Amino acid sequence: MTKASDWLNGYITAWTSKDPAAVRAIFADDAEYWFRPDDDEPVIGIDAIVEMWRDPEPSDPRHDLRVLIENEDLAIITGTVEYPGHESYSNMWEVWFAPDGRAKRFVEWFMTPRSRDD
Repeated sequence: MTKASDWLNGYITAWTSKDPAAVRAIFADDAEYWFRPDDDEPVIGIDAIVEMWRDPEPSDPRHDLRVLIENEDLAIITGTVEYPGHESYSNMWEVWFAPDGRAKRFVEWFMTPRSRDD
């Protein structure tokens, strides 16, 4: 496994479990969590990220996520996430690594797919 695939596996574990220890295992203490690259104010700091991750999901998500590219400092993860009965997303994530392999900056780029009628 690579650093990025290990991180993605940890992300999926934290996401599905909502376990604060699992969230802390993938985000640095001073991490920035950007929901969009142009957010006015990202979520900053591990305590704020843990608190934000406590929010319930609209339904049990189904995902198909994979590492697209990576180097020592950055991983780009792409894929889809579907919340049945709610919404589907196409995703690209920037994961900027701290020296210990946790994310120091996480940026979501996502969009909702067009309907076939568009």
